[in-house]
Amino acid sequence: MKKVIQIIPSVGYGDAVGNDCLAVAEALSGMGYETGVYARTVDGRVRNPLVRDFSRLPRLSGDDVVILNHCTGSDLCERFKKMNGRKMMIYHNITPPRFFEGFSREMEQNLSEGYRQTRDLASVVEYCMPISEFNASDLTDMGYTCPMFIRPPLIPFGDYKKKPDKRITDKYGGGGFTNILFVGRIAPNKKQEDVIKAFAYYQRNVNERSRLFLVGNDKGLERYSLALKRYAVALGCENVVFTGHTRFEELLAYYKLADVFLCMSEHEGFCVPLAEAMFFDVPIIAYDSCAVPETLGGSGVLINDKEPVFVSLMIDRLVGDKALRRRVIEGQRKRLKDFSYGIVKARLEEGVRAFADKV
Repeated sequence: MKKVIQIIPSVGYGDAVGNDCLAVAEALSGMGYETGVYARTVDGRVRNPLVRDFSRLPRLSGDDVVILNHCTGSDLCERFKKMNGRKMMIYHNITPPRFFEGFSREMEQNLSEGYRQTRDLASVVEYCMPISEFNASDLTDMGYTCPMFIRPPLIPFGDYKKKPDKRITDKYGGGGFTNILFVGRIAPNKKQEDVIKAFAYYQRNVNERSRLFLVGNDKGLERYSLALKRYAVALGCENVVFTGHTRFEELLAYYKLADVFLCMSEHEGFCVPLAEAMFFDVPIIAYDSCAVPETLGGSGVLINDKEPVFVSLMIDRLVGDKALRRRVIEGQRKRLKDFSYGIVKARLEEGVRAFADKV
C-alpha cells in the first residue's frame, strides 16, 4: 500500500491549519493510502489515532508521498528536503513578520525564517496545494514553478451542528444587545485594534446596547493582547469580551449570539472564520485585503475603508435593514456551497491522486 503522509511542526487544538491537516488525513485514509500526521508537538487535547509523534515517522520508499504543511519557520523544512519519497506541500501562507515588530521578537524571527525556507524549498517541492489563489500567487512570487492545485480548507461543517455551550448563550443571550463578533487568534495582522476602534464609535454614537466578542487565543502575544485591552479602556468601550482560547462548543455559542461578523484583518491566507460566519448566517463586514475578497467570493459586505463612522453605519444598516440583511445572508449561503465538505473533499482527492498516483 502506498504511503501518503503529512508532516507538520505542531498540531494545535482548534486552530485552522491543524484542523485542515486532520481533515486531510481522514480523507487520505478513506482514499486507501497508508497515512498519518507526524508532528514535533501535539496538543494533549487532540485525540486522533492518525496523529503521531515525529519520532514514529515510517520508512518511505521513492514512490511514497510526503506532504509538508507549511505555515511557519521550522526545522522540519530541512528534514523534509532530505526525506525519501516524492515531495508535496500544502501551503497555508506565512504571515509577514513586520506585523509582529514590537510584540514578539521570537515570532518575528520565526516568520522571517519561514519565508527564507519557503524560497529555499522551491527547488525541492514537486507539487503544491495552496489553499487559495492568493497563496498560489505568493508561491509564484517566491520562485515556484511546479504544478499547483488550489483547493480551499476542508471544513467538516457537520460538526458545527452540535449544541452550543449553554452557559455562554445563557450569560449573553437576551437583554436587547447587538453582538459584534470577530473570531481569530489575537495577533497584530488580524488588526483587532481596528475592530475595537469601529466598535467604540458604534457603541458611543449609534447603539449603546452593543457588545463586542473577540474570540481567540493570545498565547505568545500577551503584549499585543494587553495593548488591545488598554486601548478598549482608553476609548471608553464597555462590554468588550476577550474570550481567550475557547472550546468548540463555546465557539458555536458565540456564532449563535452574533448579529454581525466584523473582520479588519490585513493578512489572511484564506480566513476560515468567514466561512464559519456564512454557515451560521451571520452577515459579514470585511476589509478588502489579501485572500479575504477571494474567500467571500462576492458575498458579505467588502469594504476598503476602515473609518469608524463608515464602518459603524454599515453595522447599523446590517442590523436594522431587514431586506439588506436577508440579501447579504442569501449571498453568503450561495458562496458557502463552494466550501461544502463533499465538494472540497472531492477536489482534494482529485488533486492528491493527480500527484500521488502518477508514475
